[in-house]
Amino acid sequence: MRAQLLLVFVLIDVVAVLVAGSVAIARARMQARIEMTASIRLAEFLVSDAVSLAHQASPAEQFLAALPVQLQSIRHVRIGVKDAAGVPIAASLRADKADARRESARSPAPAWFAALVAPPVASGDVPVTVDGRTIGRVEISGEPADEIAEVWEDLVAIGTIGILLNAAMIALLYVVFGRVLDPLTVLAAGLSDLEHQSYNVRLPTPQARELSVITDHFNTLAAALSTARAENLNLNRRLITAQDDERRRTALELHDEVGPCLFGLKANASSIAGATSDLPDKAGQIISERVQDIRGIIEHLQTINRSMLDRLRPMALGHVPLAELVGQLVRERSRQHPEISFAFTAGALKASYGDSIDLTVYRCVQESLTNAVRHAKAKQITVELAEATARLDLIVRDDGRGLAANRPAGFGIRGMRERVEGLGGSYRLDSAPGRGVSVNISLPLLEAADRSGSEKYSGDDA
Repeated sequence: MRAQLLLVFVLIDVVAVLVAGSVAIARARMQARIEMTASIRLAEFLVSDAVSLAHQASPAEQFLAALPVQLQSIRHVRIGVKDAAGVPIAASLRADKADARRESARSPAPAWFAALVAPPVASGDVPVTVDGRTIGRVEISGEPADEIAEVWEDLVAIGTIGILLNAAMIALLYVVFGRVLDPLTVLAAGLSDLEHQSYNVRLPTPQARELSVITDHFNTLAAALSTARAENLNLNRRLITAQDDERRRTALELHDEVGPCLFGLKANASSIAGATSDLPDKAGQIISERVQDIRGIIEHLQTINRSMLDRLRPMALGHVPLAELVGQLVRERSRQHPEISFAFTAGALKASYGDSIDLTVYRCVQESLTNAVRHAKAKQITVELAEATARLDLIVRDDGRGLAANRPAGFGIRGMRERVEGLGGSYRLDSAPGRGVSVNISLPLLEAADRSGSEKYSGDDA
């Protein structure tokens, strides 16, 4: 914006210079024409007066020879004397040299400027008569070179002063525009911070009243967004905690209620199968077949129950340290896919960071490994988990085929992002075609509300 404003000023300055130059040239041309006309008239008057007086004191030929020298002080004209036969008198050449010396005292103007300013050449002719006899003629012609050179010198002086003043003005405007527009630069940086969800930015109040109003509104908006974000994070954290609590209670009921019931049904079915030995062969065979069907259904329900328990909440969560839990998940995938090389590294971690964070880390690792195995065609997958200052960092990398830039995110990725951002963390997926995928997750280490109240239950097989 500073450059654009300065460019506008320079363009206006150039237009002003062109207009002023055109006016100056037009006035100089008019002035030169007026000067030439006045000088020629003055020369004609002086020549006429000299002719009427001077020849009485000297012979006519001597008078004609001395006349150019006598009139050489007249500016802007050139005087030539010819005799009655039209032959120039040698004394006029000396007068021309005097005129040339006088004009050479001033530097001539450039040819292009002289062509613009020079008026049409005017001339006059005064006959020299003695006793009614014409003994010669005095030719007077305009010579505007000295006037043009004078105008050129004035314009050069004025132009030099104008250039210096304009350069100083541009430098001053550059500094002034910088001071005026600095708040806009700061405002642009603040808007960029808001775009990147950094709502703690606040702008200093500038001196300009109009810009101070804008910055005040910006700071108010940033404060409102910060408050809204804090409220949203709190609500999301409470929502995730409530969801985890509900999953935990549901898993607890499935484990403590449905599991024993299914086990009891399976035991009763086995008891019924043992009692069929006392029945007739045909009836015993029919009941034994039905009991086998019932036991198959019960075993299927037990499998579904264990799968639901694992989806709702890993059985070892809350009982096994987080690093060991994630390492067990990685080793399990390594056994399932021996053609892929898996690696897991963990820093100095606490045993648990609360159910919400532990479960989020577990689910993100689980989903990232599933995506890498199913879609990436990777040969090597690494999982890194480490605790930094007030945060927990998780990185899952693979060397697969990567993701296209315009590919929409699937449900798994959106679910991970929502859960991580719901806990106030950041989720970033770096990928390029042929360069694999890197999932980068950072979770703030806040005291989880459910850490002390996490439910403990047995890890027995349901």
